[in-house]
Amino acid sequence: MKKSISIAFLFFASLTSFAQEVKKEEVKKDQGHTDINKFSQMYAEMATPNMFRTASGAPGPAYYQQRADYKINLELDDKLSRMYGSETVTYYNNAPESLDYLWVQLDQNIAKRDSQTPLIDNQTMPSATSPENFAKTYMGKSFDGGYNLEYVKDEKGNAMKYTINNTMMRIDLPKALKKGEKVVFSIKWWYNINDYMKDGGNGRSGYELFPDGNKLYVIAQFYPRMCVYNDVEGWQNMQFWGRSEFALTFGNYDVKITVPADHILDGTGVLQNRSEVYTAEQVKRWQLAENSFDKPVVIVTQAEATAAEKGFSTAKKTWHLKAENVRDFAFSTSRKFILDAMAVQIGNSKPMAISLYPKESNPLWENLSTRAVAHTLKTYSKYTFDYPYPKAISVSAEDQGMEYPMICWNYGRPDENGKISDRVKYGMLGVIIHEVGHNFFPMIVNSDERQWTWMDEGLNTFLEYLTEQEFDKNFPADRGPAKSIVPYMKGNQQFLEPIMSQGDVVYNFGANAYGKPATGLNILRETIMGHELFDHAFKTYANRWMFKHPTPEDFFRTMEDASAVDLDWFWKGWFYSTDVVDLGIKNVKQFYVTEDATKEVKDSFNRRGRRIADAGPMLYLVNSENAELKPELKTALENNKVQALNDYINKNYTAEEKATLKNPKYFYEVEFDKPGSLMMPIIAELNFEDGTKEVHKFPVQIWRRNNTTAKRVFATEKKVVKIQLDPKLETADIDVTNNTWPKEEVVDKFSEIEKK
Repeated sequence: MKKSISIAFLFFASLTSFAQEVKKEEVKKDQGHTDINKFSQMYAEMATPNMFRTASGAPGPAYYQQRADYKINLELDDKLSRMYGSETVTYYNNAPESLDYLWVQLDQNIAKRDSQTPLIDNQTMPSATSPENFAKTYMGKSFDGGYNLEYVKDEKGNAMKYTINNTMMRIDLPKALKKGEKVVFSIKWWYNINDYMKDGGNGRSGYELFPDGNKLYVIAQFYPRMCVYNDVEGWQNMQFWGRSEFALTFGNYDVKITVPADHILDGTGVLQNRSEVYTAEQVKRWQLAENSFDKPVVIVTQAEATAAEKGFSTAKKTWHLKAENVRDFAFSTSRKFILDAMAVQIGNSKPMAISLYPKESNPLWENLSTRAVAHTLKTYSKYTFDYPYPKAISVSAEDQGMEYPMICWNYGRPDENGKISDRVKYGMLGVIIHEVGHNFFPMIVNSDERQWTWMDEGLNTFLEYLTEQEFDKNFPADRGPAKSIVPYMKGNQQFLEPIMSQGDVVYNFGANAYGKPATGLNILRETIMGHELFDHAFKTYANRWMFKHPTPEDFFRTMEDASAVDLDWFWKGWFYSTDVVDLGIKNVKQFYVTEDATKEVKDSFNRRGRRIADAGPMLYLVNSENAELKPELKTALENNKVQALNDYINKNYTAEEKATLKNPKYFYEVEFDKPGSLMMPIIAELNFEDGTKEVHKFPVQIWRRNNTTAKRVFATEKKVVKIQLDPKLETADIDVTNNTWPKEEVVDKFSEIEKK
């Protein structure tokens, strides 16, 4: 219904205009400044879109990536713990420019005696140490690892010129490799395999020695591997110092591995000669497992593994594996292995979930490992894309947690008495879910781990959290929920770095690269975007960049492009800074509605030369602290004794319309403040006198014009006795002592944790 503009409206409009003029006058007195609003867009922080990578976050029409195919022959000397290998690499240049040389990763070189890696860490003299540690540190020689290269040859067998720089090798090409051309070269090498439990070296790979002399090998980074060349970095040839992991090129692998004849082996790719390496009975069990979707089938039994442990065969057996469109290759082998497997229905495919483990891992592994693998493939596929590889393997390796295409190493075994604590059980399940999940990030969505650890670890930890909760709603997750990251975020800023930091320079690596990005994504999904928008955008990113090389900008842009949610403020605060969340309730004022103008209102009219009588019937909102508002009048106003309002309603609304009207009796003006520098939506829970509650959520844009304070009015039918900010602890607020009104004593649990 159209109404005429009253004198009262003009009066209040003039007051607003006056306030704005005062504000403008105040700004004029300030010195000039650049755009400091936290909602400003990220044009300065992000790379300019181009034909390789578009502004939408999708690959552009000129996007390209290189390819490297490998043909590898290996022989494991179990007695000497030594690996002998030769490989032929076919490298395809799809870049628009020519290449004068190639860069190859020599990761095993961090274990060489002259490696630079041990020299980058600070040392202090301990006040006490064990004789074993003293002898190892100050008296003995370090493990003699690293590659021994026998040759680097071209396709015709001619020696090629190469230069080794620590963990990188440059191969100089006799002529430039142009776009669309390929080069074939071969490398022969050997190295000593480290006891990763004792010698360190490349701790992701090596062997575990059992008391009876048997070894369980987890072999990775074992061959010279091509570096990534792309439109962002050129050659990603940053040295491997042991922490920040790998940037790798997709290709096809044809690998033959010769091991003792009593070993059981599996690795990346499809086994080509199962009938040659399995017994006839094991082949039948495998065929049964290929059609078992509800429970694992034991392929190699504990009895068979126990018998093999005693043999130490001197005969040899060669296992042949082929893999297509993978970025790496790894395998595990031991005569101690039990093997079980089951099929997993994902879309139209049936990948195999497989576990390899010694008897020391039972009964924990036979009951849970393969089931956890299958659950992970299903859950991750739901949130990203259907798992495209033919299998996923979980290997029981003590003190390990590491991932490769189709295979991963995972810790967690019963103690020496066979006891399985909840800590061991859930720790084992968590690491299996996490490492199997890495098949999606970064094995398929192939980000640059050397530069951006969070792009695989953070995204994967977020999906791990969702998968754990679907596996068991009471799963004790330590990363993902917003409250879990608070102790880190409120820590000493001297030891905090933005997520967008290269992994080698980070102090709190786990919290920075795993926990904080996972929490950020969880906050986006639960609090800022909602499940529908977030899940669609996240799935869009995964599908756009599967089997490609995304950058952080590709992720940030896709999440906004596919959701229509402006998140620049979030990326800047959560990823590019160490800002913290701290929202609070600064002040609460209760107002009453009356027809009687207070002295303050009358004075305002008089100052502007107006008569209050000319305003017509008016309602005045009076602060409860106003001395003119007597207690008996407050009671009358609460009972809706405002005649002018009643007259207006009766005159202008039908009976049906009146029936739909709310009947607020209590009015509260709440001022929120933001001591922390990171913005978040405001989630306010009103607690009423009758014990009921009501949650109000305000988008983060409420801070858009004033990044420090915000006000909202709550008109309620029931009396509010308490207001609680962020009642479910979903914003990572580092100080909850200012989150309630009336202010109450709140135990800061996070500070208590830090003290302990």
